[in-house]
Amino acid sequence: QVRLVESGGGLVQPGGSLRLSCAASGLIFRSNDMGWYRQAPGKQRELVASIRSSGSSNYSDSVKGRFTISRDNAKNTVYLQMNSLKPEDTAVYYCTNNFYWGQGTQVTVSS
Repeated sequence: QVRLVESGGGLVQPGGSLRLSCAASGLIFRSNDMGWYRQAPGKQRELVASIRSSGSSNYSDSVKGRFTISRDNAKNTVYLQMNSLKPEDTAVYYCTNNFYWGQGTQVTVSS
């Protein structure tokens, strides 16, 4: 079965960095478009960044210039490098191939 397992979340101070990873199994990873979403308490889940099987990527305006999505097809893994983190980036971050979802990883930005 398809599994998406996120890791790399944690507590970081404003201005800090984190790198999230999402390890995929049970699918032909290189053929899948992948995305990172986030959901803050009391808010709807929102798209943060996506990367197509071709490697082209898109970002929400709120993270453009600070976050970078990438993929390693040899490792069946998609990454989200998050720099210059802000308190408003605090959320649970989810990985998806638009059909299946991971369990999420908590990111908390606080001093």
